[in-house]
Amino acid sequence: MVATINPATAQSAPVTVPNFWDPKAVHDRPASIPDKIQFLATDGYPPFVFRDPEGRLTGFNVDLARALCEELGSSCALKIKDFEVLLPALDEEEGDAIIAGLSRSSPGAGELNYTEDYLKLPARFVVQTDAASRFDEQDLEGVSISIERGSRYEAFAKKFWPQAEIIPAETAQEARALVRSGDADAHFGDGLNLSFWLRSEAANGCCSFAGGPWLEPGHFDEGMAIATRPDDPERATALNYALRQIHTKGVFKELYLRYFPMSFY
Repeated sequence: MVATINPATAQSAPVTVPNFWDPKAVHDRPASIPDKIQFLATDGYPPFVFRDPEGRLTGFNVDLARALCEELGSSCALKIKDFEVLLPALDEEEGDAIIAGLSRSSPGAGELNYTEDYLKLPARFVVQTDAASRFDEQDLEGVSISIERGSRYEAFAKKFWPQAEIIPAETAQEARALVRSGDADAHFGDGLNLSFWLRSEAANGCCSFAGGPWLEPGHFDEGMAIATRPDDPERATALNYALRQIHTKGVFKELYLRYFPMSFY
């Protein structure tokens, strides 16, 4: 489920904020709340975790971790590790929870306890802005679509849109350039990265999102969750409760608008 809102500071179109929580569900505060949560993360991944010009750690996941701890009344810390050693660090109890977009399908990650997804990463179409109102994602016969070669987006398009003209490019950047130049009618790719590309000098105001977010199971449905050790389900339960609470209280919305001014939903 997504909700469309008008931020008080916005002067343009409404921004769509994702919300995958059932608003009618009632969840009691867990009996066991951790006194401290040591998060493990990897920096250098804006806008999730990165260093600002003064070298201070910041980002969506940093502020999200802080908000979760405030909701639970737990003390909070964040330790930066290289991505490839996050799992060993968690196993060796250097930290309590990984907040780094760890995939459940990663080797050794399947047995961890996970919260529900706090952010999913949909696929999206972009087209030239003057064609956005005419674009029909349900009728793609003869439409030329640029896609990164070898990506899951290419596999999805070839499977479900055989009537379209698929134009593979070696990189996502080259595929986006094709729609900017008009050599492709549309580009299909990662919605998150496209939301930043649309605002960049590389796009130069050429294009807009068209159609809705694609979150098809088995293709684009795996999102970002927080992982804890297999023997620590209570911490995952507490974090899950806190995630629901900050959604209900509007804190998640504030963080989303801060780091994703152009929604990728």
